[in-house]
Amino acid sequence: MAVLVYTENWDGKFKKLSLELVSYACGVADQLGGSVTALSIGKVEKDQLSRLGAYGASRVLTVDGDVGDGLDNRLYTRIIASAMEKTGSKVLVMAHNNSGKALAPGLSVRLKAGLAAGVTALPGSVDPFVVEKKVFSGKAYGRIRILTPSVILTLTQNSYEVNETGGETAIESFDPGVDLSERSTRIRDVQKQEGKILLTDAEIVVSGGRGMRSPDNWSPLEELAETLDAALACSRPVSDEGWRPHEEHTGQTGKIISPNLYMAFGISGAIQHLAGVSSSKYIVAVNTDKDAPIFEAADYGIVGDAMKVLPELNTEIKIARDR
Repeated sequence: MAVLVYTENWDGKFKKLSLELVSYACGVADQLGGSVTALSIGKVEKDQLSRLGAYGASRVLTVDGDVGDGLDNRLYTRIIASAMEKTGSKVLVMAHNNSGKALAPGLSVRLKAGLAAGVTALPGSVDPFVVEKKVFSGKAYGRIRILTPSVILTLTQNSYEVNETGGETAIESFDPGVDLSERSTRIRDVQKQEGKILLTDAEIVVSGGRGMRSPDNWSPLEELAETLDAALACSRPVSDEGWRPHEEHTGQTGKIISPNLYMAFGISGAIQHLAGVSSSKYIVAVNTDKDAPIFEAADYGIVGDAMKVLPELNTEIKIARDR
């Protein structure tokens, strides 16, 4: 059974997320006894498309031209649905990010396919199709049974290892049979944030809460972020107080992120905050309260004052880095 994976690109480049998706799709295809076809929309160079073969895609369909500049979900839905039909795929794998969350529901209706959003592992069974995902803001796991002939899965970032198989891929230009000029969304201006790592792209995130006591105490966090090449974040009370910009707020009502490493300093770990960071691969917490909820979610914890821990941590990391 064929598996189609939609590989989103950023300025013509594939990030780790796309390689993770292809690796996951390859795992699903192995369970089904099928193969993986990757779909790329927009201008992507051949060397980038070829990379997908090294992670399990035996075939890459590319829809070139300026269609990727429109960010038109209605048009993208039609293109992906056409690829599903023309390749005979019964399983569609996408990212559980802003793009995937926008596209998957419409595709589910168009394809009459069962949707499991935010899955975290390979299916426990493919007949019937059963997958696992986090529920109750990451406090429990649920197993979703899908009974429709076609299945859509959106994969939570950092929930599946990137596996390089070393294979090659056949790159084909794909005609989706839709009028690519019929876009309902057009971008007139693009303003990109420069000089800072975007929270949604960062592999490492350094975050502070009210335990930092004052906006004047943020310099050790900034120093640590610079040392680790990390993005800066904060809890909601910090942004509400105006200590840090709202764009740095992570949590259920802020940015939901999935970095490889999330470091929380002076953050108690309210359920709303943990809902936005619980998909991080590793969580390190520093807090004076040994009973703080953040420690229940943390892989590593230090019971101590962030203002005392940070300078020593900065020093030790720099020593380790320079060895």
